[in-house]
Amino acid sequence: MALLEGEHLTKKFGGIVAVDDVSFSIDSGETVGLIGPNGAGKSTLFRLISGVQQPNEGRVVLDGEEITGQSPHEICQRGLVRTHQIVHPFENLTLLENAAVGAQFGSRGSKASEERAHEVLEFVGLEDMAYTTPDELSVGALKRLEIARALATDPEVLLFDEVAGGLDTDETEAIVDLIGDIADRGKTVFLIDHVMRALMSVSDRVLVLDNASLIATGTPEEIQNNQRVIEAYLGENAGDAAGAAGAAGD
Repeated sequence: MALLEGEHLTKKFGGIVAVDDVSFSIDSGETVGLIGPNGAGKSTLFRLISGVQQPNEGRVVLDGEEITGQSPHEICQRGLVRTHQIVHPFENLTLLENAAVGAQFGSRGSKASEERAHEVLEFVGLEDMAYTTPDELSVGALKRLEIARALATDPEVLLFDEVAGGLDTDETEAIVDLIGDIADRGKTVFLIDHVMRALMSVSDRVLVLDNASLIATGTPEEIQNNQRVIEAYLGENAGDAAGAAGAAGD
């Protein structure tokens, strides 16, 4: 049985359809990428899954139980958490305290929040800065703090929204390695990223949205050779499939 499912999800803003009858299924332990041109509906879909917004139609099912209509806090406690492209740590708190807030917010594990916070900071490589504040961090370290706060909730499913956005090559590689380590621990990962090489390298499967609709699902290789996906990124007169990944990552 799938761990996370979306069934006929639709979201409208007035006359604009942001997500149009999208259905998907993600198995436990799977890493799935979500790609599409700007404005395709990717972040809106994540907001529907995480409870930030409610669908006009359809439902979200987590571990066999419907979570549609629940708040982000309730969904987090059920084991699904989302990171954000633009990070907003608690500036006046230490990294340890930031992570401890995540542990308290999730309240799923038996460990004390401070113990859990130390554990996740060590995992993401920030333990040596546990007692510093976020203003001392690079962009890459801030992204890792965002991941640590999410991990502190003890989730089963993590939604990563543009986790590599704004990073240089070395920082991107470090984040990709970290996502791989998270997946190796049995977590289920659903991620959006415009850095196509990073997303393709870590994903078991890839879903493609275009104009609010799901147009393709497949392995990274299948998606990179899918003519409809190439056209969605490059237009109807697109060149060969290899160009799709490079263009989308620019």
